[in-house]
Amino acid sequence: MLIAYIQNAMKLARYEILEDGQYYGEIEGFQGVWAQADHLETCREELQSALEDWLVLGLRMGHKLPVVDGSQLVPAEA
Repeated sequence: MLIAYIQNAMKLARYEILEDGQYYGEIEGFQGVWAQADHLETCREELQSALEDWLVLGLRMGHKLPVVDGSQLVPAEA
């Protein structure tokens, strides 16, 4: 379920080329999840890593995470 959630969230990613030629990517609905790199594929990889870290932290802190394609990750009860 976690892999499918991440894959579906990455489908929401939007990328742009900045004035300096670098790529910038972010995922709508995932505040603070972004990446910037010299190449699009590197930007995508870094964005996915940022998303994974963001999700782990959110789950540990008990945050309500966004619903993606009908799926939602829910923190375990302590």
